[in-house]
Amino acid sequence: MTTGSLIFACLMGAMFVACILYVVFGQVTVRKLRKNPKTKEVLGLEYVSGWDIINVAQALAIPRSWSRKLEKSPLSTIYANSAVLFENTSKLDRLLGTVFYWLLMTSGLSGALLVLLNSFGLIPDVKA
Repeated sequence: MTTGSLIFACLMGAMFVACILYVVFGQVTVRKLRKNPKTKEVLGLEYVSGWDIINVAQALAIPRSWSRKLEKSPLSTIYANSAVLFENTSKLDRLLGTVFYWLLMTSGLSGALLVLLNSFGLIPDVKA
């Protein structure tokens, strides 16, 4: 197995785990938040079905100072309200959301970087 193929296999494994965590986080945490009248309207804008799962995970994963900046911006309706979410989630929910969000972001951005490097010929042995 070549280095490029090994990187690709690890990346696909991370993406698979992120997909599983997406479903688990959506079923365990976001379903509970959707049913709560206090949190129902603060989950952020849902571009497509399920996007609020990523909004909630982002609000729980990024530093609170960043969340406050996003909530004060003119586009605040796009993002989930982290203050309300922190009040209505457990530590397990926050941990699950943080792990899911950062695994999703790292695997997605690493995949895009791998495609870019492969297109420039810097990783010529990856055949996906």
